[in-house]
Amino acid sequence: MIGALGTLLCFALTPVFARRAAVLLGSLEANFWRLLVAVVLLGAWAHGFGLGLGGVAFWWFFVGGLVGFGVGGVAMFQSLPRLGSNLSTLIVQCGSAIVAATLEWLWLGTRLSLTQVACVALTLGGIILGLLPRSLPRVAPADWAEGLGWAVLSAFGQGIGAVVSRKAFAAAAAWHQLVDPGTAAYQRGLGGLLFGAVFVLVLRGRQRGPQPPPGRAWPWVMGNALTGPVLGVTCFQWALRTTPAGIVQPIVAAAPLLTIPFAAWLEGARPRVSYYLGALLAVAGVTGLLILR
Repeated sequence: MIGALGTLLCFALTPVFARRAAVLLGSLEANFWRLLVAVVLLGAWAHGFGLGLGGVAFWWFFVGGLVGFGVGGVAMFQSLPRLGSNLSTLIVQCGSAIVAATLEWLWLGTRLSLTQVACVALTLGGIILGLLPRSLPRVAPADWAEGLGWAVLSAFGQGIGAVVSRKAFAAAAAWHQLVDPGTAAYQRGLGGLLFGAVFVLVLRGRQRGPQPPPGRAWPWVMGNALTGPVLGVTCFQWALRTTPAGIVQPIVAAAPLLTIPFAAWLEGARPRVSYYLGALLAVAGVTGLLILR
């Protein structure tokens, strides 16, 4: 479960970097460049120390990245400027946890115990209590419907992508192959990069392609790439290799609560009293999942 906790920490930082990158570059370009940087870094690891493009589960990981990194990432970047980092992450992470647990049960037959379901509900309830009251008043009415649509689409993409990764690891295990988390993240990143590049080219067809980021945007792009697709997703794949997505996703969903200090520093946000109560409930739920796994 160390992988899930590592993902939690990384994903708490990612939305803040992502929003700043999106403001400077635009949502499409910010997503494309973070994926490109991630694929280069992860590719160096995978081809130097991992399986590279090999392995029987390559296409499963690729499709998982196409859906999770691609659809989920693009939709997340469209939601961030409209809803803000806290509310976007809240909807995406909580929604993806529900989608992952449901799909994993229906497709892979993985069932959670009643106690685990209760811990999941406690975790998600704490996250909603801690973040939803303080986020809604900050969203302009005109941005609410559109931002919500993108966030829900991202939740479905990321939840489905997580379960496809579980299927990929199972397929590799059936052939007695051990896929390291860095290679899994790289192969998923390739699918996400392909989707992100096509999306940029289709919507920005009058341009010659994604424009190089200006110098002041690179720190945010690098921070977004490292905490998201590189370290965050590598830890995520590490967790999914041995633990059901229905348990991993709720733990990762607590990331918005850790985002608060960074958002307060960069965006001027301040938590309400309900944030602290929600954080206590979420911590109790996560602790239960860690103990009862």
